[in-house]
This record gives sequence, structure tokens and C-alpha cells, in this order.
Amino acid sequence: MKKLAVFDIDGTVFRKNLHFELVDELSWLGIFSKNARQTLVQTYARWLEHRGTYEEYRRKIVSIYQRELKGCQQKEIMEASRKVADFNKDRTYIFARDLIKKLRKKNYEIIAISGSPIEVIKEYNKHLKFDEVFGSVYETDGRGLYTGRTIFEPVKHKGHLVGQYVSEKGLSLKESYGIGDTESDASFLKMMTHPIAFNPNLNLERVARRRKWRIVVEKKDVIYDITNFKLISVK
Repeated sequence: MKKLAVFDIDGTVFRKNLHFELVDELSWLGIFSKNARQTLVQTYARWLEHRGTYEEYRRKIVSIYQRELKGCQQKEIMEASRKVADFNKDRTYIFARDLIKKLRKKNYEIIAISGSPIEVIKEYNKHLKFDEVFGSVYETDGRGLYTGRTIFEPVKHKGHLVGQYVSEKGLSLKESYGIGDTESDASFLKMMTHPIAFNPNLNLERVARRRKWRIVVEKKDVIYDITNFKLISVK
């Protein structure tokens, strides 16, 4: 029976956030408003300056995207997604990149789950070549125009999605691997034989400490396993 590995993408495989990059690109192209980018940059600055959490930053990206998406043509989003994926294809973390290579050699089924739009996730996967990817799905009206409604948000139930995928594909969770960076990943990490909290935010770090999961941090070109080290300070 084939074994499974599950990866988050933003902040885990990709060194930034694909959703952010897509909103930024759409604003530059004039498909989204200039105000969308201004709000995006301001929200990002708040997070960088410790005036907001990563989760607040992520949710703001989602709200901006959903608001601006209404009435946009699907083909425009697909083209912007292609540009974002092509430009960022090599901006991956070394740890995740090497782990993917290692597991692929061992014939693992490797999937990725992201809160970013499925359009940009699928384009990005043309370079990463996961066996399956899941991203947020936004409704279209049958004429190729987005309504602004969200049909599917995997970030809200990653554990359920993984369980369903395992059942449908007949996979084994024995010796399974999971890697994620925020608390939304905890629901599938707890199902894995080898859960890894990678560059975790504070909420996931606390879960990982309590459950004795492996904690890995990558800074510049150095990778640290800090599983047995104490957290020095928090905000």
C-alpha cells in the first residue's frame, strides 16, 4: 500500500505567499484596483512590524481577493496565475525541496493543500509536480466570470480532506509525513506518523511542543532542528 506525504505550500514550500503574489500581480495588470495593492502592502507591513498576526494578514489577503474577484474573467486570473507561478517557481525552501525529493524516491504519494486560489496552485504545481493539489475554489457564473463567492476553502478542514483522500485512494498513513507552518495545518499533522512544524507561527509551535512533534526552522541557507530547544521569547 502506497504511503502518503502532505505539504502545506505558502510559507512551507514557497518562501512567500502565492495568494499575496497573485493579488499583487492582478493589481499591476489593472485587473484588480490599485487600492487592493495598497491595502495588501499596508497589511503586510503591519505583520512585519509586529502590529498584527500572520493569521490576520492571511485573512486580509483572502478578503481583498474575494472582493476584487467579483466580475473578473477566469481567463485573466489564469494568465496572472501563470505569470506568478513561472516567476516564483524556484523560490522554495531547501528543507521542503529536499524532503520532496527524498519521499519521491521512496514512491510516496505526495499532495499539497493550500488556502491560496486553486488557479495559482495548479500553475505552481506544473513546476513542483505534486501528485495532487488542493486550493481555494471560487465560483464562476457559467460565462467565465467570478461571482465573488467561495465554493471550497481547504484551509478550514485540511484534516478532513486528508482523511477523505486517504480513503478514496486506498493509501496508508503508516510512516506518513506531514509538514506545515500554521495552526490550520495541525488538523492533518496530528494524523501523520512524522509531523513536522516548519518555521511555525506561535500557535502551531505551542501545539507541536505539547504533542512532541519535530520542529524545524530554516533561516537564510541554514536549517535548524529545534525540537528540543526552548522558545526564548514571544511577542
